[in-house]
Amino acid sequence: MSPKTNKLLGLEVLRFVAAFAVLIWHYQHFSYVADTPVDLFRDQLPLYGWLRPFYQTGEYGVWVFWCISGFIFFWKYRDAISDRSMPGRTFFVFRLSRLYPLHFVTLIIVAVLQAAYFRLHGYFFVYQDNDVRHFLLQIFMASSWGFEHGGSFNEPIWSISVEVLVYVLFFLTLRFVTKSALFNVFVIVVCLNLHGQLFSCLAFFYAGGLAAIARRAIAPATSRLAVEGLAWATVAVVPVSIWMFSLQASIVDWVFLLSYTPVLLFCLSREIILSSSTTRLMEAAGNMTYSCYLLHFPIQLLIASGFAASRVPMPFYDTWFFAIFVTSTLLASYLTYRCFEAPAQAFIRHSLLLDRGTAPRVSVPQP
Repeated sequence: MSPKTNKLLGLEVLRFVAAFAVLIWHYQHFSYVADTPVDLFRDQLPLYGWLRPFYQTGEYGVWVFWCISGFIFFWKYRDAISDRSMPGRTFFVFRLSRLYPLHFVTLIIVAVLQAAYFRLHGYFFVYQDNDVRHFLLQIFMASSWGFEHGGSFNEPIWSISVEVLVYVLFFLTLRFVTKSALFNVFVIVVCLNLHGQLFSCLAFFYAGGLAAIARRAIAPATSRLAVEGLAWATVAVVPVSIWMFSLQASIVDWVFLLSYTPVLLFCLSREIILSSSTTRLMEAAGNMTYSCYLLHFPIQLLIASGFAASRVPMPFYDTWFFAIFVTSTLLASYLTYRCFEAPAQAFIRHSLLLDRGTAPRVSVPQP
C-alpha cells in the first residue's frame, strides 16, 4: 500500500469534521464586544443539543489537525526526505504553495475590515493587536513564534504558524538525523514534559507520524486484521469509558494525546474503495478544510461590520442566522479551493519547480 494506491479517504472525512468543529467553536465570536464575550449562554446557541461537543470542545479540532498533518507528512515524505530523493527546495515550495496564497489574501482582507470596524466602534472585532508589528509577524507566518503580544488579524492562522516550525524540524531530522520511529517516541515524551503550543504541536504531529509508520509496517503482515481489530476496539472503548466514568477534562486530554487520535488515524487510514462520485465528494470535503479554517473569521468580521454599520443587533441565537453563516462559509470554502487555492498552488509550483524538473507528483491529500 502506497500513497499512489491509498487516497486516505477516511482522513479526508476526519479533516472535515475537525474543521467543522473549529467553525462551530468560533461561532461564539458573534457575541464578542472587543475581545470579551458578552451575554453568551452556550446552551442557548443554535442546535446546541446536536452540536454540544463542538460548542464545548471544538478547540481540540486544532490538535486533530496537527495529528493528521503528522500522519500525512510521515506517510508521504518520510522515505523521500530520508533517502534524499526529495530536494529540500521541493518540500518547502510545496508548503509555501499550499499555505501562503490564501493566508496572504485573508490577511489583507481582515486588515481592511478591522480598520473599518475600528472606525465604527473604537476597538477591533475579537482580536485586538492589529498593529504594524503584528502585521509583519503575520506576513512571515510568525504570529505564534513567541514575538506576539496577543491575537491579531486573522488569528486562526496561529496553529499553522506553529506548524511551520514543526515542518522545519521534521525535514532536518529526517534528512540529517534518523527516520526511526523511536525518534517519534522520544519527541512525544520530551514534549509531554514541556509547556507551550509548539510542544503540543510537536507531540501531536509526531504521534500522527507513529500512526503512519504503524500503518505501513502492518501492510504486508499476516496479523494485519488482528491489529486493525484491536485498534478499532480501542477507538470504541475510549469514548465509552470517558462517558461511563465521567473522566475529568485533563484526563480526557491526556488520553486523547497519548492514544486516541493516532489510533483513530491508524484505523481511518485503511484503504477504502468507494464509488467515484463518493470518492470525489470525500476528497472535496477534505480539500476545503484549509479554506474553511482561514475564511470563517473574515466572514464573521464582514457580517459583524454589516450589522454594526446598520445598527441592528446581531441575532446569533437564531437558527436561520446560524444556518446561513455555516452554509455560506462552507460554500465559500469549496469555491475558494477550486477557484483560488488550487490554481495558485499549481502556478507557484510550476513557476518555482517544474521548470527545474524537481517536482514529484502529488497524489495524497495535503494538510
